[in-house]
Amino acid sequence: MNRTRQHARGTRRLATAGVAVTTATLLAAALSPAAQAAGRPSRATAVENAASALLAHASGLGLTSAQDTRVRDVIVDKDGAQHVRYDRTYRKLPVLGGDFVVHLTADGGYRGADRATRNRISLPSVTPKVSGPRAAGLAVNALRAAHPGSGLKQVKAAPELVVDALHGAPRLAWRTTAAGFDSLGNPVARTVLTDARTGARIDAWDSIETATGDGASLYSGQVPLESTQSGASYQLKDPTRGNTYTGDAANKTDLCIFGICISRAPATLFTDADNHWGTGSTADRSSAAVDAQYGTNETWDYYKNVQGRNGIAGDGKGSYNRVHYGSNYNNAFWDDSCFCMTYGDGDGTTFGPLVALDVAGHEMTHGVTSKTAALTYSGESGGLNEATSDILGTMVEWYANNSSDPGDYLIGEKIVKPGFGKAALRFMDKPSKDGSSADYWSSSVGNLDVHYSSGVANHFAYLLAEGSGAKTVNGVAYDSPTYDGSTVTGIGHDKVGRIWYRALTVHMTSSTNYQGARAATLSAAKDLYGAGSTEYNAVAAAWSAVNVK
Repeated sequence: MNRTRQHARGTRRLATAGVAVTTATLLAAALSPAAQAAGRPSRATAVENAASALLAHASGLGLTSAQDTRVRDVIVDKDGAQHVRYDRTYRKLPVLGGDFVVHLTADGGYRGADRATRNRISLPSVTPKVSGPRAAGLAVNALRAAHPGSGLKQVKAAPELVVDALHGAPRLAWRTTAAGFDSLGNPVARTVLTDARTGARIDAWDSIETATGDGASLYSGQVPLESTQSGASYQLKDPTRGNTYTGDAANKTDLCIFGICISRAPATLFTDADNHWGTGSTADRSSAAVDAQYGTNETWDYYKNVQGRNGIAGDGKGSYNRVHYGSNYNNAFWDDSCFCMTYGDGDGTTFGPLVALDVAGHEMTHGVTSKTAALTYSGESGGLNEATSDILGTMVEWYANNSSDPGDYLIGEKIVKPGFGKAALRFMDKPSKDGSSADYWSSSVGNLDVHYSSGVANHFAYLLAEGSGAKTVNGVAYDSPTYDGSTVTGIGHDKVGRIWYRALTVHMTSSTNYQGARAATLSAAKDLYGAGSTEYNAVAAAWSAVNVK
């Protein structure tokens, strides 16, 4: 929801056993008008009350003159109760496990505290026996051991001296984060805690944090999202899927001349304070980002889990999305030069934001095509290029199995508005229902716009999946004719996706036309199911039914 969590920060020094505390004026900027208006204490008041509590209860909280405290967060409940969270240092070193929360009544009275550790924090010395470079080397070794055989590059390590109160009696330690890139270019990092006296490892953990959040989308309901935690906030970047991310184009456009881009619209990474993204309304700019990221996730998962492809380029690297491109822009597109998807918001009359699930699958599939058959974007091969995105984008929608956007053979049905005049952009069961697409092959098909010559392959794919004639699938009524009046029996959408992907990645080339597509899909069916199999014969029958023989 792009809510920004306010963090009040102030420093308190406990100077003597009697505990003198420095001023709280650092929190003047954290006053909460809403809280004051409601008659509740402000954040600054809560911190002042907590400071008084620290003075009165220093001994019980284990605070001494060698320690400082710093406010990390402040929460004021509706009833006025206050909760102030602190980090602490010991002789200016961060104390791991030194954090605590002070709880106060509505009138500022001390109610108690929750402490990460109750051990007394005291060390004979804060001078390490193990050097920082040695600790760095140990951390680098730990990172490499955690990623064997991955050929890490640009590995760096930054050791920091700390007091470890998390693992038993407090001790001096090096906290070292080693970071680099694996062979696929994905960032990797590991934090290693090393005893600063002996060099023994105390603990180690991955330090690129993934977090499972959720988002309220425009078209697909409430959806799960993987994000990256960065400090106190979250980034809409998915490290489990090659660091694919979604950014805000700020309603700007690219400036490109003859294919050379002089400037590009931005892709400012979306961030959120609580990892609950969007509201399901266009009033929240992150709602469209939820749809785009969700579509990216489902497309990635379809290709990986069904087709065995690791990322759009097959290299494990993520692409990225730009949403809110241009002003009332009625389009979405894939761009090989940035390896990214771009989505307009639509004009609100003809189209809504073009971030629906099948559109995402369609656009990302253009990237797959560019890295495989690279079907030339003109003539019959151009129609096959577009059909590939429609067919496999449809398979993504079926794979996602989302009750708010169930699988169908309509393209873009979620994004059209009444002003468009039709229920979808394209109709795979009878492509001519859009008013322009071809149902069957003819010698003139290659002269059509690629979005209309794609109809022949879309029709083939529907017939191969569901068969000819009238039927209702997932609540949608279809009635698919054939060129020669033949009856086609479908083999199911899953097999269609497998056959088409195999044909695209193994048998098609940049110049494949419709006759070549028939040969390629027959070869794919033979590879997968055998010559003369039910699937092989169904492929032949479906092509004949759209006049490709």
